[in-house]
Amino acid sequence: MKHAIGLLEIKNITKGILVADAMLKAANVELILAQPLCPGKYVVMVAGDVGAVQSAVRSGLAAGGTENIVDEFVLPNIHPSVFPALSGCTEVKKIKSLGIIESYSVASAIVAADTAVKAAAVDLLEVRLARGMGGKAVVSLTGEVGAVNAAIRAGSSAIQDSGFLVDQLVIAAPHQGLHASLF
Repeated sequence: MKHAIGLLEIKNITKGILVADAMLKAANVELILAQPLCPGKYVVMVAGDVGAVQSAVRSGLAAGGTENIVDEFVLPNIHPSVFPALSGCTEVKKIKSLGIIESYSVASAIVAADTAVKAAAVDLLEVRLARGMGGKAVVSLTGEVGAVNAAIRAGSSAIQDSGFLVDQLVIAAPHQGLHASLF
């Protein structure tokens, strides 16, 4: 079972591949994601036991050099709804109210998503990772408007001090036509 995830967002692709290799060699972790993102960044995400993930991230940082890292994290006890949201596999039945967090980094968006979904009774819809968005990432969620407001506040607060928060939004009753264009 995946108890933790760790992620390194790297400034360039060649260092990213080097980092991925170092992370996988350092500990018994599962590679969740290793790919280039806009604008020429590379992201590596691993999952496993907390200690193994921490070891993998430390090794990746050492291999890539901190000067090449855009952002990074280790999230112990990741909320299970984050995994399907990362792959865009969440089934969207109905959007009650819509909450959005926009970030300048993939890592901070995932932290915001995990924090938001743990803070209130909401359904995480998607964590869209920087492809075709100039390196930005977007978290979307739904639920009752009070819960969505609480989740968006918590998720945004978790990344506010990092400088990566772009914007946040809550729409209490989004038009049904908006649903199809978002998901």
